[in-house]
Amino acid sequence: MNPLFTNIEKKYQDKLLYTLEAHTFTLPKNTRVLNTIKNENFIGYVIYGYMQIIQTDYNGNTTIIEELGENAVFGTILSSLNNTEYEVITKEESQIKIIDYNQIMEEEYHKLPYFHQFFKNLLEIASQKIAEKNDHIEILTKKTIRDKLLEYFKIISEKTGTKIIYLTLTYTELADYLAVDRSAMSRELKNLREEGFIKTENRRITLLY
Repeated sequence: MNPLFTNIEKKYQDKLLYTLEAHTFTLPKNTRVLNTIKNENFIGYVIYGYMQIIQTDYNGNTTIIEELGENAVFGTILSSLNNTEYEVITKEESQIKIIDYNQIMEEEYHKLPYFHQFFKNLLEIASQKIAEKNDHIEILTKKTIRDKLLEYFKIISEKTGTKIIYLTLTYTELADYLAVDRSAMSRELKNLREEGFIKTENRRITLLY
C-alpha cells in the first residue's frame, strides 16, 4: 500500500484524490520529471516504475540523492526540488500521480474525516525522509572511500536485518550516491574483497565482518 494512504479505505483514497484534483502522468524512460510538472509546490507518488532524484553541481558532478520505486513519495516539501541543481529522472517507464500542495492546505478539506489520517501519513513520510537524508549525510561525511562504502553497507544491513545486500543501484550509480570516483571505488571494493571484508557476486554483496 502507498504510505500516503495507510489506514484510509480505498473508496476514500479515490475520493481524496478527486477532491485534491490529482493528475496522473505516464512518462518514458530518461524523462526529466520536473519539466512535466507545472506546480511549484507538489506532492507526488510513483504508481509504477523507477526514478532517481539527482543533484548536479556547477562542475557537472552528479550525486544520486534518492531512489524512487513503486509507491515512493516525493515532492517539493520533502526534497529541495525547487533548487535548480536538482532533477528527477525516470530510469524506466514510470507512472506518477501529482497533487498540488496548495490544495492540501485548503482549510475546507481539513474537515474531511479521512483527511486527518492523510495528513498524519504525510508527516510520518516527511520524518522518514529526514532520517534517510541524515543517513546519506553520515555517509558523505566519511573521509575515505572505504569508510563511505562500509558505512553504506552498515546502514543497509541494519535496515534489512541481513548481511546479504542486493544493490538496487548500478556500481556507477553507487559511486554517484557516495560522491566518489567510479574507478577508485572499484579498486576499494577489490581491496575489501581481498582482505576478507566482503564477497561480491554481480550486485549481491555479502558482509563477512
